[in-house]
Amino acid sequence: MNLYVGNLSYQMTDDDLHNAFAAYGEVSSAKIIMDRDTGRSKGFGFVEMPDDAEAEEAIKALDGADLGGRNIKVNQARPRTEEPRGRSRY
Repeated sequence: MNLYVGNLSYQMTDDDLHNAFAAYGEVSSAKIIMDRDTGRSKGFGFVEMPDDAEAEEAIKALDGADLGGRNIKVNQARPRTEEPRGRSRY
C-alpha cells in the first residue's frame, strides 16, 4: 500500500521517515518529496508498505502523531492525476 505522509518537518530525511514506519512492518520505500528548484523538502512524502494490514496499522498509529516536532498526517495515497506540462492555470 502506498501511503501519503504530510506535515513533515523540513529537516526530516528519507531514513527518518523509513524508521518511523518500520516499527509497524516492512517498508519497501520511503521518499520525501523535494523541491526541484531549491532542493529543500516540500514537507510531505510517500511510504510504500507491501503488507496492507501493516500499512493500516501504521496509519492508525501515526496519523496525528508527533514526528520531529510536527503532528503528521498519514493516509492511503490517492492515484496521481496528470496535468499537461507547460499549461498555465490562468
